[in-house]
Amino acid sequence: MSVSPTNYFSEAEFSARVAKTRAAMLNQGLELLIVTDPSNMSWLTGYDGWSFYVHQCVVLSLEGEPIWFGRGQDSNGAKRTCTVSHDNIIGYPDHYVQSTERHPMDYLAGQLEARGLNGLPTGVEMDNYWFTAAAFLSLQSHLPKAQLKDATGLVNWQRAVKSEQELEYMRTAGKIVERMHQRIVDKIEPGIRKCDLVADIYDASLRYDESLGAGGDYPAIVPLLPSGPAADAPHLTWDDQPMKSGEGTFFEIAGVYHRYHCPLSRTIFLGEPTKTFLNAEAAILEGMNAGLDKARVGNTCEDVALAFFTVLKKYGIEKNNRTGYPIGISYPPDWGERTMSLRPGDKTVLESNMTFHFMTGLWMDGWGFEITESIVIGEGEPECLADFPRKLLVKR
Repeated sequence: MSVSPTNYFSEAEFSARVAKTRAAMLNQGLELLIVTDPSNMSWLTGYDGWSFYVHQCVVLSLEGEPIWFGRGQDSNGAKRTCTVSHDNIIGYPDHYVQSTERHPMDYLAGQLEARGLNGLPTGVEMDNYWFTAAAFLSLQSHLPKAQLKDATGLVNWQRAVKSEQELEYMRTAGKIVERMHQRIVDKIEPGIRKCDLVADIYDASLRYDESLGAGGDYPAIVPLLPSGPAADAPHLTWDDQPMKSGEGTFFEIAGVYHRYHCPLSRTIFLGEPTKTFLNAEAAILEGMNAGLDKARVGNTCEDVALAFFTVLKKYGIEKNNRTGYPIGISYPPDWGERTMSLRPGDKTVLESNMTFHFMTGLWMDGWGFEITESIVIGEGEPECLADFPRKLLVKR
């Protein structure tokens, strides 16, 4: 089959990503890297498919093209999305899938041996959703000369500073999430079933927008929208029950375009908001302004967090979790980049075009409250990727 891959970045950008990753490999004494995180695979090669439920990876050595490795039936998807030549797309036979007798990494080991890539200091993403203990044991057994080392986060860190094209996709995602929140405001009322409201959220997130010239992509995390007392649990989804007057609900959702995410959270109160919610709004908005003032080149992740937490303390509120994380290209189950965090103790220096979800959410005993922003770091005030009223939304 002769196909031309559909990619959303230039060859030069992919080449720069590979070169950047190779420099990081050398810095860690690695000559081969086995990348199983689908976000990293896509960032390095453009590969895009819902195939991460089976074993797959991108293999990068210090010379030549990356190698895509995955289930045989997914190799055509690789040919249609990857920047690499077809000679560097390796599909394994289907009897390796979920077998108790053999493992896909057994097959990969044979392919690496045949290409002369055994015996090299080799990095694997040990602490990763998609790399299992069985995968490690297979490589260890079938590549006895390889020096397997932990390379968790190596590629993730290379993704931290975004290119102009990446930022454009994230801005488009920001426009999509604005539309999603507006749909929520338009539709929410006492009595609407949560499942029906989520159907509207998905419609707004995916449907093609003529004015934007774009349709949305699926998010790495489904909509999160607990209400009332259940909102003290940040990661609950939805049910088919009617929404009630006298309760607050936060909506943690993301617009997505070409796999690039822009998360944004807002809280809506049905009825007359309580003093608890009004106080939380005042604390969050003041704290967010303080944090945003520190979110600039040369400051640290810790600087942003401390500015925010200092304001919360003034209001008598304790938040015992981080207040943000980097975002960009992502696949389920997480839209964070899993590197730095906006929290005390993280001394990572902020660089221009780093992107974060400034997660100022509060999950207290019997209630929860979220107003968040996705931001781009710059020399001065950070850019907010979405523009939606930054306040407690009330529908009486």
